[in-house]
Amino acid sequence: MADFTVGEKDFQLDGRPVRLLSGAMHYFRVHEDQWGHRLAMLRAMGLNCVETYVPWNLHEPQAGRFHDVQALGRFLDAAQQAGLWAVVRPGPYICAEWENGGLPHWLTGPLGRRVRTRDPEFLGHVDRWFHHLLHEIVPRQIDRGGAVIMVQVENEYGSYGSDQVYLAHLTGLLRRRGVSVPLFTSDGPEDHMLTGGSVPGVLATANFGSGAREGFEVLRRHQPRGPLMCMEFWCGWFDHWDAEHVVRDPADAADALREILECGASVNLYMAHGGTNFAGFSGANRAGELHGGELQPTVTSYDYGAPVDEFGRPTEKFWLFREILAAYQEGPLPELPPAPPQLGVEVRPVLSEWAPLAEVLDALGGPEREGAVPATFEELDVDRGLVRYRVDVPGPRTPYPLTVSGLRDVALLYVDGVRTGLGAPVAGPAAVELWVESLGRVNYGPRLAEPKGITGGILHERQYLHGVRAQGLRLDSFDDAAAVAKLPFGPVVDGDRGLYRGTFEVRGAGDASLELPGWGRGFVWVNGFCLGRYWSAGPQSALYVPGPVLREGENEVWVLELVEPGDQVLVIG
Repeated sequence: MADFTVGEKDFQLDGRPVRLLSGAMHYFRVHEDQWGHRLAMLRAMGLNCVETYVPWNLHEPQAGRFHDVQALGRFLDAAQQAGLWAVVRPGPYICAEWENGGLPHWLTGPLGRRVRTRDPEFLGHVDRWFHHLLHEIVPRQIDRGGAVIMVQVENEYGSYGSDQVYLAHLTGLLRRRGVSVPLFTSDGPEDHMLTGGSVPGVLATANFGSGAREGFEVLRRHQPRGPLMCMEFWCGWFDHWDAEHVVRDPADAADALREILECGASVNLYMAHGGTNFAGFSGANRAGELHGGELQPTVTSYDYGAPVDEFGRPTEKFWLFREILAAYQEGPLPELPPAPPQLGVEVRPVLSEWAPLAEVLDALGGPEREGAVPATFEELDVDRGLVRYRVDVPGPRTPYPLTVSGLRDVALLYVDGVRTGLGAPVAGPAAVELWVESLGRVNYGPRLAEPKGITGGILHERQYLHGVRAQGLRLDSFDDAAAVAKLPFGPVVDGDRGLYRGTFEVRGAGDASLELPGWGRGFVWVNGFCLGRYWSAGPQSALYVPGPVLREGENEVWVLELVEPGDQVLVIG
């Protein structure tokens, strides 16, 4: 047992001052069989602590149906075995470039802007979720023999709201449920963010990527005493689809880290190891200074330009950070763990079977429902996936433009079975199909909790078309391998939408990447494990395949193509 406390100037462990040298690594972005290696890499870099968020929507995908909440506990145990303390940021909102900022779609759909406030219905759901979640945290606190030394209250709340009643409720909830280690908040080092997100009596920390001295000066105006900490030192950044790849110079990042430590502060590298947004859980942002512009969906890779890359390899940034952090150790740093095995050869899977998208929807999708106006994804209980909308244009009538109001995010339009573009003239009578795909829910800013799908209506000229039929296909319906096996697979039809299936043989299985030249946009599974979204828009051109997903001998691959591809090729290597 040990006692970790917040002192007047520093953190203290059993009365001795300690500096937290932490790194972010999200257990849900790393295959569980690889946790040990990645944690050992953090320790070898010179860190003494690991930090993780907890995504509510991953663990409660449907109201009252919980999924492997125990994964957090297993990760905290792994951190302790690796010789690391742990900082936990349970939300309920996490941002993290994660779908909906970690909030469940079934909650944000009906509540909208009432989330992250004192609203009684929202708080009731939070209280129930934390009752389950804290069973994994409370017994693993350092004063009970575990690794957890600090727990966060909400996340960057000052970037979103100012409801002090809400923050006080969360603080009291954590304490009542048994959290005895220090609590903290984290916000940008700006006056309005710190006043909106801080809690009296709770340690405030700051998030930034550079300018440590200026940032800590602002923090000190709001918190004259207590240890200084940069809870998110952004040593890299993430990418959006159809945008340039973001790179931060390693030397520049190293200089910024050195400045933080020279201020006498503790630090949490965000990210130390980024991992991957498997299974379509990438979030999205809104462009513009106040985050109200066009949608910017986040790519599948969460490599982040971190010192430990997506494959678990040390980068130039790793070695520069290790050299800086070595000066703050009592002894020599541990050696790096053995590198994970790599596949080492190229394999080209043969996709020999195909099922058309409409038949996949009929077999794996939810029931079709009809309403006066289009149902949203939330109303159809679809978090990640797509929805087919069908409506009839009455006739006879002359051609008028067919448009959609409130479309989120992308749609393919078919009129009488022929693909055309939104805004094209359509004569009546006609049968209209709109296939709408979510590219990820907003995870940051005032547009958080906005619904997906057709949120307005389908119009012919200025006239709304009513009697819209909608049917959703959840991405997690593909988790049922037996149901997928029963799909009406037939010979491959090149250049058409649907689910492609094939096999490939490997020897000496290990980490690999999968490239998809000629494909449009969709998702890939290897042996039933969803690698995430691919998209020809770039900048990401290959998907990471964790070694534990592959097996010696025959492997199965599925590709769900949602647009009309060209000459498709798959390469694993």
